[in-house]
Amino acid sequence: MASSFRFGRLALIGLAAASTLVGSCTAPRTIVSTGKVTPKGEFRVGGNLAFNVATETISKTGSALKSAAEETVRKDTVGYSGTIDRLQVAALAYVLDPVRPSSDFYVRYGALDRLDVGYKYAFGSHVFDAAYQFLGPTGTVERPGGPAGANYASIGLQFATQRANLPSLPFLDDIDEILGFRATRRDIIVPLVFSHSFGAEEEIGAISYGVVYTHTFLRYGFEPGRIFNGNAKVPALPQQKTNFPSFGGFVNAKFGYRYAYIIPSLGIYYQNYGDYKLLNNKSASLSGLTVVPSIGLQFRIPSSRR
Repeated sequence: MASSFRFGRLALIGLAAASTLVGSCTAPRTIVSTGKVTPKGEFRVGGNLAFNVATETISKTGSALKSAAEETVRKDTVGYSGTIDRLQVAALAYVLDPVRPSSDFYVRYGALDRLDVGYKYAFGSHVFDAAYQFLGPTGTVERPGGPAGANYASIGLQFATQRANLPSLPFLDDIDEILGFRATRRDIIVPLVFSHSFGAEEEIGAISYGVVYTHTFLRYGFEPGRIFNGNAKVPALPQQKTNFPSFGGFVNAKFGYRYAYIIPSLGIYYQNYGDYKLLNNKSASLSGLTVVPSIGLQFRIPSSRR
């Protein structure tokens, strides 16, 4: 057991080092939980590396737009054009659903026999959540409460908050300098999870699947300093408020033994992001699919009670 915890510490350090390179600027939608919540008095800790692939964001950016941003940022004054509209849409798309790696670390604690609570830090996003298990036994690996191969189900509630800055990339830094873009977001995430245990009480893992509902609340605005429409400076767009739902499904697999597990996961989501006001009384609509593959490590810390 001591060796497994030493391995766990080294693995988490490795994940931390990798995570400094990948950051995050969207609510984490990687679902690695199973239908069985953390048993009372136990802890689960872990981390995930994921890649967020959003079709709408990909479609709204490209090499031509990147070149236009590089050319525009070098000008002292910028005339309003369709390029400015496209740069605004690109900024919104990246904040709503970026195409980039992401990472998170989390800890969960079994508060009651069928209820656990947790905290996740996703490098820019703070997530607080709880999950209630409504199907399956509530035993532990050391004291099974049901047979091997039992089925479980739970429902969770997560709240994520963050300041939604654009990722620090040359292309997006140019857009930010031109537009003066600012945004914050809040996300409510409700996962419904079903799972089948490998061994008693997931001793050697589980296969899990389910559906996820997400609702996002976004505030954003533009404060350009050098964009003109003719001889008139284009006024700033004051803070706007909007919200939109997202629906998805996921599958994950948990492989390991007693104290340490590897968890690959795949989620697919659809969202109609809605309509957004832009500078100069323009507007845009966004919608699309998002695919989120991930790989993670999870460590189980049993209760000290015997």
